[in-house]
Amino acid sequence: MSEIPTFTPREIVSELDRYIVGQGEAKRAVAIALRNRWRRQQVPDDLREEIAPKNIIMIGATGVGKTEIARRLAKLSQAPFVKVEASKFTEVGYVGRDVESMIRDLTELAISMVSEERKKGVRSQAEELAEERVLDALLPPSPAMPQQPGGQVSSVEPAEPPNRETREKLRKLLRLGEFDDREIEIELPEDGAGAQLSIMTPQGFEEMGVQFKDMLGSMLPKKTKSRRMKVRAALEVLANEEAQGLLDPDDVRELAVERVEQSGIVFIDEIDKVAARQGGGGQGPDVSREGVQRDLLPLVEGSSVQTKHGVVRTDHILFIAAGAFHVAKPSDLIPELQGRFPIRVELASLQKSDLLRILAEPANSLVRQYTALLKTEAIDLVFEDDGLEAIAELAAAVNETADDIGARRLHTVMERLLDEVSFDAPDWTARQIVVDGEYVRGRLTDLVENEDLSQYIL
Repeated sequence: MSEIPTFTPREIVSELDRYIVGQGEAKRAVAIALRNRWRRQQVPDDLREEIAPKNIIMIGATGVGKTEIARRLAKLSQAPFVKVEASKFTEVGYVGRDVESMIRDLTELAISMVSEERKKGVRSQAEELAEERVLDALLPPSPAMPQQPGGQVSSVEPAEPPNRETREKLRKLLRLGEFDDREIEIELPEDGAGAQLSIMTPQGFEEMGVQFKDMLGSMLPKKTKSRRMKVRAALEVLANEEAQGLLDPDDVRELAVERVEQSGIVFIDEIDKVAARQGGGGQGPDVSREGVQRDLLPLVEGSSVQTKHGVVRTDHILFIAAGAFHVAKPSDLIPELQGRFPIRVELASLQKSDLLRILAEPANSLVRQYTALLKTEAIDLVFEDDGLEAIAELAAAVNETADDIGARRLHTVMERLLDEVSFDAPDWTARQIVVDGEYVRGRLTDLVENEDLSQYIL
């Protein structure tokens, strides 16, 4: 059974607080959902299968933190996580993607995650094998033993291969990095060897095409090609190739499927876009919207999805749906789907005070990002408190007069504010730039006050 982290709800909220400002209700909801996964593993087997995940609907405008909460939750729980947009799917038979593809994408992601974890366990052995291949390229193996007439191998064997001593000397120099910049020629699998093979399948049967393509690919000979690269890069590339060869594909596949089934998270954004509007008459786009919901329903209720890595059960995958719900309401979803999302939380719109905190408080704040970026040009970017307040105030003002895009407005304002510095940084004579209130207002106030222009630029 895959290990599920044992964070308490309070610890989960505390970790989310490092990256997301406010939205306490939503954080509590996802913290409880994650903790319930651990709790479920502790109950008796016969009852464990009966406990379904408490799926969540997040209601809030764009840019208030819905996606970030789900993404950070997945990272914290080390769970496979995939984000999809409900508006990209339509009922099978219409133009669009088969909804089951989200589970296949989730499984592929889990395969990659498990493979990387397993590679770390065999890294030392893989590095030794890679070292031998590099030594072979630097110094070819010793020649074959001399043969007697008639093909008999001579009974007189040398005490040691002629180049053994040289090889060991090269090994020591290789480990010291003496050959890092020397170019060698190595054999590597040819990239995209099966790229020319294309299988066309009807919608809803994409997996059949993938499996047929994989079967044909396994029957074709493996192609390799010679590549010249520096020893330092060759060691890394060969170590990754050897590590992949040391993995047990069945073990990786089994663990990945289990991880998807027990801890996978699917984030369905724009769920409001497939909610049928009341009074729509059940015609035109509403038919397709309801069709998407009915296609989603079996996945959320629990069904079996065929993937190229085996059958994946969706009974215990956590589904988090999100939408602005400006026009439609959660009650506009079909009743069966509503019942599968028992937890509903509303995320508050961001005010100036929230934007001010978002600028500086999170571990990945924009202030830290821009400071680090310009540090690479030897420029010290200093944000004063009144400068941050002016940025937040202007961003809030644009959100009020134009579309409210939440914290994403800070990105556009910051890019406009630092446009000149970012462009001229390599040639800048000043080594310190102080961003205070006067600096911000001098560059942005006129633009914000010109409402027509701000809608285009900010």
